[in-house]
Amino acid sequence: MDNIEKFWNKISGKYDKQIYEKNIDGYKKATDRTKKYIKETDRILDFACGTGEVAIELSKSANYIYGIDISENMIGISNSKIIDKNITNIKFENKSIFDESINTNQFDVLVAYNVLYLIKDIDITIERIKKLIKPGGIFISTTNCFGEKKNINVHLQIFLSKIGILPYISKLKTKELESIIKKSNFTILETCKLHKNPTNYFIVAQRKG
Repeated sequence: MDNIEKFWNKISGKYDKQIYEKNIDGYKKATDRTKKYIKETDRILDFACGTGEVAIELSKSANYIYGIDISENMIGISNSKIIDKNITNIKFENKSIFDESINTNQFDVLVAYNVLYLIKDIDITIERIKKLIKPGGIFISTTNCFGEKKNINVHLQIFLSKIGILPYISKLKTKELESIIKKSNFTILETCKLHKNPTNYFIVAQRKG
């Protein structure tokens, strides 16, 4: 187990209260916008699903959701929730997005909420995302863009990342992120800033082919 997995396993029990609930307005805005692109027949991959709250919300609008996360503890919490709620159209598994058992060209929609800025090889990851989506399928992400206007909280998070207390944090700018996604043969359909400091950027992109 690497340090990133250990970090997310460690905070998994506090994640809903300290991160999801604290940013609930942003998550609600994102899921409301995401639902506009989901059909009842769609198969969705939730990349870095965390404790499953986004998948549970989107499952009301989709046929099937497959949630993956590198944190075993997060997946444990997610599975407990769907058992308690008797939700049958979601499957959660402890896997990397590069796991070879995940077949290419099988998802109508792939969502990646608040994970891209934590990835060093973002170009390679988005190429992988493209391959998992069907041609013409939709990729929806929300991303903290720490390269935009900074306040003291942003500077603090970047500092804590540099000294190893927090995971890696990139200093992406919104236009840079758009460019990386377009380079992987996506067309940008919609963008929106969900909140500021850090700028949380919502992007909807469609795979060209």
